[in-house]
Amino acid sequence: MSIVPIDGGVCASLGFESSSACAGIKNPEGQRLDCALVFSKFKASVAGAFTTNCVKAAPVLWCQKICENGEAQAVFINSGNANACTGEQGKKDVEKTAEELASILKVDKDKILIMSTGVIGVPLPMDRIIKGVHECVKSLSSENHLNSAKAIMTTDTVPKEYAVAVQLSKGIVRIGGMAKGAGMICPDMATMLSVITTDAEINKDVLKSLLLKVVQKSFNCISVDNDMSTNDSVVLLANGASGIKIQPGTEDEVSFYNGLLQVCVRLARNIVADGEGATKFVEVKVFGADTLDNARKVAKSIAVSQLCKTAFFGGDPNWGRILCAVGYSGVPIQPEKIKLWIGDILVFEGGVPANYEEKQVAEVMNNKEFVIQVYLGMGLEEICYWTSDLSYDYVKINADYRT
Repeated sequence: MSIVPIDGGVCASLGFESSSACAGIKNPEGQRLDCALVFSKFKASVAGAFTTNCVKAAPVLWCQKICENGEAQAVFINSGNANACTGEQGKKDVEKTAEELASILKVDKDKILIMSTGVIGVPLPMDRIIKGVHECVKSLSSENHLNSAKAIMTTDTVPKEYAVAVQLSKGIVRIGGMAKGAGMICPDMATMLSVITTDAEINKDVLKSLLLKVVQKSFNCISVDNDMSTNDSVVLLANGASGIKIQPGTEDEVSFYNGLLQVCVRLARNIVADGEGATKFVEVKVFGADTLDNARKVAKSIAVSQLCKTAFFGGDPNWGRILCAVGYSGVPIQPEKIKLWIGDILVFEGGVPANYEEKQVAEVMNNKEFVIQVYLGMGLEEICYWTSDLSYDYVKINADYRT
């Protein structure tokens, strides 16, 4: 099996095109990209994972219905307006957007996914949305993937896209994706959206199973600010353009899963690295857990702790905050079995501090990237979680996000 990074983002997969437009949603002058379209030339199986927030945006409800049916051919995304908490009008606007696209693309409206991201509680400016729809259709191309990734950005500072080619027994399939997210990031499937494409042929039920497994080890393992959005959505479209079918229970399925995981992990890590105001990227690795769920609880407890995140920002080697987060995670740990490393420096073992130089730990924590490892001494399960620090700039960004 080989998995090789390739160019092309969502258009790396055969049969997919994308586009972008400046429709004036982010500003009336229309000088910023704010609409994107991903289109498959062929019908595609589709699977999705969505926010568990009880307050769901209108486009999330629309996409959930389409993913239940398991077939789609296009994804339209607008940034600058979340179309959340907009009542019946919000639902009508989603349907109107799909109908407009359907009439131009000659695709059934129930095969068009709609996503939105931005400010909550403001009706969509439908004249601008329709303008964006028409401009996006005109500029569809397999070369427009990067601008599509830029168009879905809100407080993001960089576009996020990644693709791989996966060698299977009968040939190569491609998997490509783009994502946006920098704040409200702590999904439980943050303001997080992702579109993933593949030219493999996959049954909708198998596709859903694979996506949900991958999400648990990628997009559900990140935190910037411990906030969950009303709009979190990940969709995966498989159009079969490669002519290669993934059969369940085979080595090809395992290889495809690993390729999909690599794409989603890269996109998830990039979201954290671009976290609002972030100056540090921290990987939290928990191993020696009795269950995967308990490993996740401990890792997340550290990753979302405000005291831990402020210590990361300041480069403060206060490992007591980390150990404290392990203790209140809800997992019945035994302190005397725990080992804790910051970087490769052991700082806690056997229930007491280890023999280390605090200056060296501080040097590790002043790096832009570092790893925290926690051994629980309970079993063989492990997981990685990715988080950022909590800086002054995060407060500044979110103090006037709407105004």
